[in-house]
Amino acid sequence: MTVPPQRTKKRPVPRPRSGRSTVPPKQQNGNGGSQRIAKLLARAGVASRREVERMIAEGRIALHGETLTTPATLLDDLSGVTVDGKPVRPAASTRLFRFYKPAGTITAERDPRGRPTIYDRLPAGLPRLMPVGRLDFTTEGLLLLTNDGELKRQLELPRSGVVRTYRARAFGHVTQDQLERLAEGITIDGIHYGSINANLERRTGRNCWIEMSLTEGKNREVRRVLAHLGLQVSRLIRVAYGPLTLEGLEPCAVDEADGSELDALRRSIR
Repeated sequence: MTVPPQRTKKRPVPRPRSGRSTVPPKQQNGNGGSQRIAKLLARAGVASRREVERMIAEGRIALHGETLTTPATLLDDLSGVTVDGKPVRPAASTRLFRFYKPAGTITAERDPRGRPTIYDRLPAGLPRLMPVGRLDFTTEGLLLLTNDGELKRQLELPRSGVVRTYRARAFGHVTQDQLERLAEGITIDGIHYGSINANLERRTGRNCWIEMSLTEGKNREVRRVLAHLGLQVSRLIRVAYGPLTLEGLEPCAVDEADGSELDALRRSIR
C-alpha cells in the first residue's frame, strides 16, 4: 500500500398479535426470543436503531397494516412489518466491506450543500450498505461498510474499544516526548480525549508524518489534538480499524471482508 497519502387521530392501542408485545422487555420471559423492533430492523439493514426510532415517530413503520407508535414494540421476527408500505426482507447474512474513502466526500447518503458523498464514489452492484462511523470531508482512508445495523452500532459505541489508526501529515514542530504524553489523555476546550498512542514517523524540514492510534474516535479528534500541539494537519488518512487495514486499496476502491476478517473484527469489540 502506498499512502503518502418525515395530526392524525390517535387509534386505540390494539391487543398484541402473535409475536408482538407492548410489555417492556424486562417483563418478558427469559428465552430471549422477542426483541425491540428497532434492533430487528437495524439487524436487517433498514437503518440504525436511532434512525428507526425517528422513522417510527414519523409514522413510516407498520405491523400488519397498523402504524407503530413506539420503538419499544417487541417482536419475534419481522413478519408483517412494512417500511413506507414496503415489506421488510428478512435479515441477510452479515456482510462487511473495506472502502477507501477519498478526501472531498461526505460520509452520508446526501448532502444539502450538494457536495459529493461516499455513495457517489461507490461502484454499482453493491448491496445496501451503511458506514461504520464517519470520516470528515477532508479525511481519507479506511471506512467500513456493512448491511448489519446491529454490528454498525456495536462498533460505533465508545465502549467498544476498537482501535482506529491514523497517519497525519502535519506542518510544525513537535517532539516524541510531547506525543508520548498523549497516552495520559488530554483535555482541550473542556473536551477530554482518552489515551492516544502517537509516534513521530519521520520529519522533512518542518513537515512530519505522525501515526496515532485511539479508541474513542470523537469528532475531529486527531485534528484537534494536533492543533493543540501547534501542528497544522495537511493530510489525514485512516489506515486501520481494528484488525482491518487499508492495505491493497486505492482511493474509491472497495472489497469485501471474508469470514475470518469479520470474526477478527468482532473479537476486537470489548
